Amino acid sequence: MIIWAIISTVIAITLLIALAHYRSQIKKNCQQLEVMQSHTTNQRLTAEVPYKEINEMVSRMNDICNKYQEEKIAIERNENNLKEAIANLSHDIRTPLTSLDGYVQLLVMTDSQEEKEHYLQIISNRISSLKELLEELFTYTKMQDQSYELSVVPMDGRQCICETVLSFYEDFETRGLTPEVTFCEEDLPIVANEVALCRVVQNLVKNALVHGQKRLGMTLEKQDGNLHFTCFNDKKPGEVIEVDQIFDRFYKGDKARTSTSTGLGLAIAKGLIERMNGTITAEVKDELFVIEFLLPLSEKAVSEKERNVEKDH
Repeated sequence: MIIWAIISTVIAITLLIALAHYRSQIKKNCQQLEVMQSHTTNQRLTAEVPYKEINEMVSRMNDICNKYQEEKIAIERNENNLKEAIANLSHDIRTPLTSLDGYVQLLVMTDSQEEKEHYLQIISNRISSLKELLEELFTYTKMQDQSYELSVVPMDGRQCICETVLSFYEDFETRGLTPEVTFCEEDLPIVANEVALCRVVQNLVKNALVHGQKRLGMTLEKQDGNLHFTCFNDKKPGEVIEVDQIFDRFYKGDKARTSTSTGLGLAIAKGLIERMNGTITAEVKDELFVIEFLLPLSEKAVSEKERNVEKDH
């Protein structure tokens, strides 16, 4: 009986000590939570008792705190991005609108037919620029919807790219540039969206025309089972291009924002290429700014073409 009494006493004391530890730990964690709730801090809950349940609870609560902090940071970042986006768009849209207003007033005031035609041409150009800005914004907004999907069909990537580049003939002439073009002769069958591919190439060439000085070029080839397109231009003297930000929305190498672009062109190109299962990258190499993208060649399209060739023979 004495032994049982001793054992019972030891068990009771042990339980009392454990209970005291539990209460002390919970009280400490409540104090830590109060500090975390009322202050912006990286402090987390700590456990100083060798009990699995307490340690697991503290760990899970810290996970919740970490997730909450990450979400809070993400919300603040998105709010800042939204403010920046609104400011940028306000600038980009206000500029052509202000210009339009000025030329409309000049048009009303002049009696010269020649000046009227001149102002009308400028107004028409400004309206076209504004439409292009709004179209870029609309496209970029669609790209932010993760559920947005492009309809893709088998097509000849080479033909689409060649036709798109040829549409810039007058632009090259106006700039006095002779583009360095090296395109392969063979067809490049891919499964893609023709309008999207055309838009990507347009955005890359426009970017090269805006920022290039004396050199501008493009290459198109088959590389490791992919359609490989490259567009390059020389840099302005002393220009610093932050390659890791080049595909970010509203990024402009022109810090003063004197150009009429929204800074969305390359972000749109990246989104469209990725939705066609391709990849796009940028780099500065030998004083040239180079953008290239890869789109997987279609094995099915290749097989069908081979079968058609066999039938012809």
